[in-house]
Amino acid sequence: MDLLLDVDMLLDLCTPRPQGFEAAANAVALCMEAGGTIWLYAGSAQTYEYTLRLALKTDALSRGQDLSNAACAELARRTLRAFAEDKSWLAALVREADSFAAPDAEAQQLLLALERFPTGTIKLLTRDTQLLLDHPDKTVSPEQFGELPLPAKNIDFIDLKRQQDQIRPQLETNLHRVLHHGRYIMGSEVTELEARLADYVGVKHCIGVASGTDALLIAMMALGIGPGDEVITTPFTFVATGEMIALLGAKPVFVDIDPHTYNIDPTLIEPALTPRTKAILPVSLYGQCADMDPINAIAERHALPVIEDAAQSFGATYKGRRSCGLSAVGATSFFPSKPLGGYGDGGACFTDDDDLAKAMREIRLHGQDRRYHHPRVGVNGRLDTLQAAILLAKLDTFPREVQARADIGARYSELLEHAVDIPTIRPENTSVYAQYTIGVDHRDRVQQRLRDQGVPTAVHYPVPLNRQPAYAHLCCPDCTPNADTAAARVISLPMHPWLTEAEQERIVNAVLQAVG
Repeated sequence: MDLLLDVDMLLDLCTPRPQGFEAAANAVALCMEAGGTIWLYAGSAQTYEYTLRLALKTDALSRGQDLSNAACAELARRTLRAFAEDKSWLAALVREADSFAAPDAEAQQLLLALERFPTGTIKLLTRDTQLLLDHPDKTVSPEQFGELPLPAKNIDFIDLKRQQDQIRPQLETNLHRVLHHGRYIMGSEVTELEARLADYVGVKHCIGVASGTDALLIAMMALGIGPGDEVITTPFTFVATGEMIALLGAKPVFVDIDPHTYNIDPTLIEPALTPRTKAILPVSLYGQCADMDPINAIAERHALPVIEDAAQSFGATYKGRRSCGLSAVGATSFFPSKPLGGYGDGGACFTDDDDLAKAMREIRLHGQDRRYHHPRVGVNGRLDTLQAAILLAKLDTFPREVQARADIGARYSELLEHAVDIPTIRPENTSVYAQYTIGVDHRDRVQQRLRDQGVPTAVHYPVPLNRQPAYAHLCCPDCTPNADTAAARVISLPMHPWLTEAEQERIVNAVLQAVG
């Protein structure tokens, strides 16, 4: 449960008031220990500062000190700034400002702010007797909170809330900027994001698109892939990889994976080529780039383009170069659970080729090169301005999150090395661990045991594409034994940049018990 602090709680916590401090501090500590968030209401910021200033002045006088108003104001601001460091600010919305008919306008604002949260997930922490009597479902005193039975802290498979709490000020600023300028389609945020992403990857062009699936579709359309063509790819991936090939009337040709990295085996690509092969589409699975140099070498010998499906590897490197900048086209996804994820669908294509970039920009806009002039067939594949604004806020912290993912992945591997099949990260690679995926025997039993201990898991992916009903008739139903084995054994553990050491140890201990 989260807590929103009333002004009186701030006084209890930030001024020398022994009778109120202990209960308030205990409530805040209990909330944070249980994984809750302590919120300060931005609409009360001036009230917090003003009330704290008066309280500090009164306290100083009671001790025989006559601090100037300026000194009290500076002390109040410094105290409030320090107190707020590990708290979160809740923005004031327009609806909450319309509280002047209430007997206590500020209290009404706080109560209205609670309505943004799911029922039962937040309370106003206060010692205002009238508020506690009138709104027992929305308020709680420090003493009452200390007596509440707080549930055990859940382990989330992916925890987007913690990230949002950290970037909320910039996130809200970006979103409000879009709401005010009103350019919801192809707004300036899209252009800014494309420039920053291209610079991050190290390529000339980034084309923002509506989803990772659209990124694959638009890349293949720009390369002219269509009916009768073949595209070499892996069967051990999300369905979108094969789906977009088939949607264009082409044939996905599935070759087996490396059993250690789960990525496509480059040694099997060349034997699968035919005169109809139009492209090679490796997938950088689980956060690690495919072995791109030998793949690109094969492509160069046969004058074929390579499209890297980097939906899970944005931020990873291969021999010092970043994913999405390793081939003719890189395609990634900004689905919420991805390493760089928005709050809806989104994606991008990356290339150094000017002609390909021009084609992909036109295709995402119904094949249009200028208003109402369509030199090619296209799709409605644009990235929303609001999603671009969200991604810009997230991009500011992304390098730190990439490092945190690497550290957490390495710690998992160190703790689990002798108990399960841990991910094999090639020495020339870094991984962003879009998933931390292990291999186990008796997977169903292991998953159930982990579920019983409160540890969520997922399987990416239980059925290879060449065994899916929609694709089995197209190619290679029985020629990928490594993919079949992986599909029967893989299991993904909770993974995100804010996973604490304590949470990780709880997960690891549960895994050790489950496989034992």
